[in-house]
Amino acid sequence: MQTPFYLIDKSKLLLNLEKIAWLREKSGAKSLLALKCFATWSVFDFMADYMDGSTSSSLYEVRLGAEKFRGETHAYSVAYADHEIAEVLDHADKIIFNSIGQLTRFETQSVGHTRGLRVNPGVSTSGFDLADPARPFSRLGEHDPALVASVADKISGLMFHNNCENDDFARFDEMLTLIEDRFGATIKKMDWISLGGGIHFTGEGYPLAKLAARLKKLSADYGVQVYLEPGEAAITGAATLEVTVLDTMYNGKNLAIVDSSIEAHMLDLLIYRENAKVTPNTGDQEWMICGKSCLAGDIFGEFRFDAPLKAGDRVSFQDAAGYTMVKKNWFNGVKMPSIAIRELDGTIHMVRDFDYDDFAAALS
Repeated sequence: MQTPFYLIDKSKLLLNLEKIAWLREKSGAKSLLALKCFATWSVFDFMADYMDGSTSSSLYEVRLGAEKFRGETHAYSVAYADHEIAEVLDHADKIIFNSIGQLTRFETQSVGHTRGLRVNPGVSTSGFDLADPARPFSRLGEHDPALVASVADKISGLMFHNNCENDDFARFDEMLTLIEDRFGATIKKMDWISLGGGIHFTGEGYPLAKLAARLKKLSADYGVQVYLEPGEAAITGAATLEVTVLDTMYNGKNLAIVDSSIEAHMLDLLIYRENAKVTPNTGDQEWMICGKSCLAGDIFGEFRFDAPLKAGDRVSFQDAAGYTMVKKNWFNGVKMPSIAIRELDGTIHMVRDFDYDDFAAALS
């Protein structure tokens, strides 16, 4: 197929999904796919066999979850607008408000619906201030235990989302204990509790049995259904961005220009100033892989190869699923990558191509 294209490998996706299903069986916790991280709905039917539904961050995401992902549909947004709340409620099994102000504002409209409130425990595991939900002056959730307790009769659940790429079970356990200490009295009045995403429990060597036991104990101690909202944990390692070298240059370093753009196709790496991943990244040939946009810093990173790169060579960037496809854009009019799927039997087929009409339709 013509590059660039994202390639989702179901066999690698399955490795994560089987761990999610195992955790559900052993802990009783339900897992909802976080659409803010991954919303490529062509594999939703496959994922739904191992997960319990989806969770969203906007009207469009909750509608996508309701229409394309079997199971429960949870709606959350930092703030709902008056003109969209009715449609959100039409598509959601549960609606989670970010603040008491929003809960109060839409209390009448949401009567009869399962309602929750986001709570900010004031601690997190994010290494980036940009992504830290517990940063100073955070707008993400209510933080005062007394205020949260004051609206307990208006809701049936609480959502805590304070983990971020957390592969440390001890740290997870420590923060969960803090949540129990501060908000335990209110949790006991709830029917359900969501611990959000950012728990990297499908990673290599993660003590999954310890997590299962901790979640099961939480559920038993407080009499609540526990939810997790895996995003990266569900799809990490499951997709690549396939690109082709278009040209090579030398300007103090070996430069290879590919038919893709980090700003347009792997934006999260540019935001967090991280390099893309290439495996095995060995050999005595060091090359800087550059995108084809006009941005001077459109650089995927420096990698090692066994032989010099040349026009026509294929390069595969790893981990191109989470916070990647959902952020692709039309900067410079660079062709948006197609989306392809490798089935369990190894066959590959394209499920979506993008062309000039899509580019033109994105604006007016």
